[in-house]
Amino acid sequence: MLMILKCKAFQISSPTLQSGLMASVTVSLNLPNFAVRFDGMSDCLLEPAGGIYMDHGSCLISSIFPSQVSRFCLKKTDLKDYALPNASWCPDMLNLYQEFLEKTKTDGWIKLPSFKSNRDHIQGLKLPSGLAVASDKSDWRIFTRCIQVEGQGYEYVIFFHPSKKKSICLFQPGPYLEGAPGFAHGGSLAAMMDETFSKTAYLAGEGLFTVSLNIRFKNLIPVGSLAVLKVDVEKIEDQKLYMSCIAQSRDQQTVYAKCSGVFLQLQLEEESFQ
Repeated sequence: MLMILKCKAFQISSPTLQSGLMASVTVSLNLPNFAVRFDGMSDCLLEPAGGIYMDHGSCLISSIFPSQVSRFCLKKTDLKDYALPNASWCPDMLNLYQEFLEKTKTDGWIKLPSFKSNRDHIQGLKLPSGLAVASDKSDWRIFTRCIQVEGQGYEYVIFFHPSKKKSICLFQPGPYLEGAPGFAHGGSLAAMMDETFSKTAYLAGEGLFTVSLNIRFKNLIPVGSLAVLKVDVEKIEDQKLYMSCIAQSRDQQTVYAKCSGVFLQLQLEEESFQ
């Protein structure tokens, strides 16, 4: 859902102000719970639940649903969403999943679907010229969805907060990801961090490619247990997104790893159907 605002003057008055303010906003789509918030004596913000706002002076929009989010999170699709609970999920993962699902209703979080290939998330778009690969293969799979048996490989779900530019990934490694006996291989956690970075970078600022990852492992993750990955976008500059991640137990008493990552900003191109 691409947010488009058109300018049109109208009068807003408030008992907190000496006189009415001239705002210049007409919203071209239906926004639930749209409200007017007055900030001090000079600023007026039109603000619906979720964080979309318009400053009447500068006509600046900050949208919780940029176009890449709406394209990524298809509302109607026959594609299988692998980021849904199944019988292999441990109680901690199920409980925290439900907690964040509730937050999608009130706190601005979005539960990201997870299809078997990134191609399914960016339908109608393609990599920039020179990077596209031609192939007749059809069964593409993203690395973290390559093990099809439930509970044996990567079980995970990502929640994204657009206005805060942060993500939470709930990750449960299965026995096919074992390194030391009974524990997840460090490479599986590195891949999960990279995948969470990747989705966050794309949705927060059109980040496409990993430039660097720096990981410090602290403790081993028991196979079949929950690791919570918290990702934050620290800054965006010079066409790069700088991010941080900490992986820890649900009670935050055990840190599994800390990671920093840099992603390159690059716009996808529209597919040509000629």
